[in-house]
Amino acid sequence: MIREPFRFRETIATILADEPEHIAAAKCGMLEARQVLEAYIARDPFFLSTFDPYTPDSEELIIVRMANATRTAGVGPMAAVAGAIAWAGVEAMVDAGAVSGVIDNGGDIALTSDRSIRVGVHAGEAVLSNRIAFIVPPQEKILGICTSSATVGPSISFGIADAVTIFSYDVALADAWATSVCNQIRPDNQTVLDRLNPDEVVGVFAIMGESVVNWGHLPPLVSAHVDEQLISAGDRI
Repeated sequence: MIREPFRFRETIATILADEPEHIAAAKCGMLEARQVLEAYIARDPFFLSTFDPYTPDSEELIIVRMANATRTAGVGPMAAVAGAIAWAGVEAMVDAGAVSGVIDNGGDIALTSDRSIRVGVHAGEAVLSNRIAFIVPPQEKILGICTSSATVGPSISFGIADAVTIFSYDVALADAWATSVCNQIRPDNQTVLDRLNPDEVVGVFAIMGESVVNWGHLPPLVSAHVDEQLISAGDRI
């Protein structure tokens, strides 16, 4: 697959595709989603700043997706932004004829694929960090694999987890729940997982120091060496 970095303002992403035109489609999809989002924030700045669920005055798809996902997870709309933008990019790839496409937007991944994809786990200084990977089987539908961390990256977190990874076919919801679970989960308190709907969230994998939590149905995990140079790191927009 072709691997191409993409950066536009706060968006720092990596795109994987079989054809150059699918890379171009991904960029267009993400830029169009950003344009809609920025236009809405310009007239409703509270959408950007609130940490609480919020009902926006908009029927634009990315705004609705972000608001619905974060309302479910109990966090502010911007907690779903990276996943929602990656989702829009992969949808554009599919519309352009792609059967395989991956966008990693700062650790929030949207993908569809006719082959297995290996997704490494980076969890800061935790023992398992960069030593394991999921083998994600072929996906006909777009799958979200979104990760939040209290110890890695610039995002605001109220938790302690080194990494919380959420799998969902609603990519914005995967991103929102990654933030929400990361804010609340502790080695001795995992009650936040009781709020998850298994019809919406496929699986959860959390690393907190030496503690590991599994919930739902996860792809196989294998030993791996994760090259940190391949990690898309940046702000969450």
